[in-house]
Amino acid sequence: MVKIFETKIVDVGPEAEEMINGANMLILFGQGAPADLAEYCFTIDNKNLNDDITSGGRLKIDDLEFTITAVGNLVNTNLSNLGHITISFDGSSQASLPGTLHVDGNRGPVISVGSIVSFWK
Repeated sequence: MVKIFETKIVDVGPEAEEMINGANMLILFGQGAPADLAEYCFTIDNKNLNDDITSGGRLKIDDLEFTITAVGNLVNTNLSNLGHITISFDGSSQASLPGTLHVDGNRGPVISVGSIVSFWK
């Protein structure tokens, strides 16, 4: 597999961990997210996507790996332009929203400042 994206978590909003624990979703946003959204987001330092994220690819968060099961039609655009996507840990084969990426698993990971997030194809 080839790495198509890598970023580091540089800030964690006060409600971001609850989104993982309560809603099983991880929200990434590039630096400069609107304040009302930033509190629910993990802020990333890179939005340079080298190729499209596709179903069957892999998401890696630190040492954990997840298979991508569905990709909303705005995931690649939003990640490239804003550094913003929502990752849902539900294994759905259909994207629930245009900016949502679905991966296998029934529980999101523990993430902190310095965690590395990457996509592989």
